[in-house]
Amino acid sequence: MNVKTANAIDSYVGARIRMRRQLLGMSQERLAEQIGVTFQQVQKYEKGINRIGASRLQRIAEVLHTSPSFFFEQENSEPLTLQGLDLSANMDPVAEFLRTKEGLVLNRAFLKIADSNVRETVIALVKAMAQAESRGLTSGASVADVTLPRGE
Repeated sequence: MNVKTANAIDSYVGARIRMRRQLLGMSQERLAEQIGVTFQQVQKYEKGINRIGASRLQRIAEVLHTSPSFFFEQENSEPLTLQGLDLSANMDPVAEFLRTKEGLVLNRAFLKIADSNVRETVIALVKAMAQAESRGLTSGASVADVTLPRGE
């Protein structure tokens, strides 16, 4: 029995497609409809099980409002290489965070905040909470117990 295994680059490209699709709040079904395949095919693309042809990748990029090169970029927008490609070890921390449900929800909500002062306050709050947790101060504490730093 010939079991298909995902190629590292196909998996990486698929993960980038999934991340971009989720950032846009698009379902697999909607992407599939837009590119003319089944949602099962989109699942296989995102898992790296099936390779994506150049014209199909171009169409996916158009639907996801990005360039095809986006799917091959590593940290610092470098071209993708095979050297040391291990998705779990080399995943950009931001990309890894955005692949989580919490990351997507937080990102979408944060982008809806138009007031830059409110955005800065949210950032200061999250930093203060992270600092408090790293010092072991959050067990039983509430958000009201966290003091925001001034001038950040």
